[in-house]
Amino acid sequence: MSDELAAGAASFHHVYDRPHAARRIAAILAAMRGGRKRIHVITSPVAQPLSANGMLALGLQPSMTSNPEEIADLVGVSDAVLLNLGMLDRERFESLPRAAATARARGIPFLVDPVKAERSPRRRALAEELLAAGPAILKVNAAEAAVFAPLTPPGTALLVTGAIDRLRHGARMAELANGTPRLDQVTATGCLLGAILAGCLAVEPDPFAAAIAGVAILTIAAEIAAEDAPGPGSFAVRLLDALAALDDGAIESRLRLDLFQPEGSQDA
Repeated sequence: MSDELAAGAASFHHVYDRPHAARRIAAILAAMRGGRKRIHVITSPVAQPLSANGMLALGLQPSMTSNPEEIADLVGVSDAVLLNLGMLDRERFESLPRAAATARARGIPFLVDPVKAERSPRRRALAEELLAAGPAILKVNAAEAAVFAPLTPPGTALLVTGAIDRLRHGARMAELANGTPRLDQVTATGCLLGAILAGCLAVEPDPFAAAIAGVAILTIAAEIAAEDAPGPGSFAVRLLDALAALDDGAIESRLRLDLFQPEGSQDA
């Protein structure tokens, strides 16, 4: 857990109705599958195939251009946007701020994944510029959280991924414990998570609920895919099948979620 999340954990107590959470996740999944939502993704070339195929498996319509001359047009007709800083080149350095500015101006939800931005001063400055635009979700790993969690804007949900995925949005906190080690054996599964989170934002206005749903959808599907996969290659293929086949029963039976609220609060 990042220091930002750990510092407040002692003042929170556990409250949650897991069946209710499972039903809400299932409803978000159904809305994605039925909505044909347009998701614009700026991500690394390595991540594009898995991200695009994963979105298609969930009924989403991906677009992935990073051409600075047309990025505003494509973001402007999208329902949600992922801004991922992996493998940055000159074109994406220019396109990412334009995409964030367009999304903000038009009220389109977007999330930021500052991949390895703690290692590069130029990438860190770009990440800080994108955060200033007010993303709905900031997705980080533990190393990135050490730098960027304190910079999380008000209203932005902070998701720290790991063996246990931890989420904070205002006074609400959550922990999700689904997943499989196979996710770390296939490149770009974290980037795929970002794309799924964007899909959830396209149908769910509450960033906290959208983040919970996105994490649960990927990690539960990954558990199912790993059960009969002898290695990472077969797992990658079966992950797409599991995303396409994920149903309410699997979500309800497998979901491992804990939600927390401040001590003294009566709202669930």
